[in-house]
Amino acid sequence: DSAGHCRLGIARCQHGRRLLKKTNFPMPQDAEAAFYEALERADLEAMMEVWSEDEDVSCIHPGGARLTGLAQVRENWAQIFKSGQRLQVRLSDQVIVHGLMFAVHSLHENILVRSGQDEGARSIVVATNVYQRSSEGWRMLLHHGSPAPAPVVRRDAPLVAPKVLH
Repeated sequence: DSAGHCRLGIARCQHGRRLLKKTNFPMPQDAEAAFYEALERADLEAMMEVWSEDEDVSCIHPGGARLTGLAQVRENWAQIFKSGQRLQVRLSDQVIVHGLMFAVHSLHENILVRSGQDEGARSIVVATNVYQRSSEGWRMLLHHGSPAPAPVVRRDAPLVAPKVLH
């Protein structure tokens, strides 16, 4: 039903016609800025405004299962935001591949977790965000975060980047 669609983050009016999103992101970087602003404010509606209405959207949090579809993505963000923890995120090491219809952003999320007045843990997440251009501007299709590997410091040998086959 249309009320159920709205609860699930799918924009539909009473007669089943698609409603336009409120925000048009002219560039993928605009959608990304809105994503991290919504994350820091724990604003579910602003978060879902960034996501594509494509049912194949996916979200993977560090150490978590792959969430597929708007309903799962929305419910998971709602749970995260209800936790009371607030995140402060600074982006670094950004690599952007941008085409006519898709953009892929690979970056590090430098996260500070806050609970109430307490300053909590710091972590680095390696993230990939994929955006697709639509008639409503750029929208997120995928957010994939993985814990950054801990740097290995060896005093008996010079620092050399490990060779990783993938």
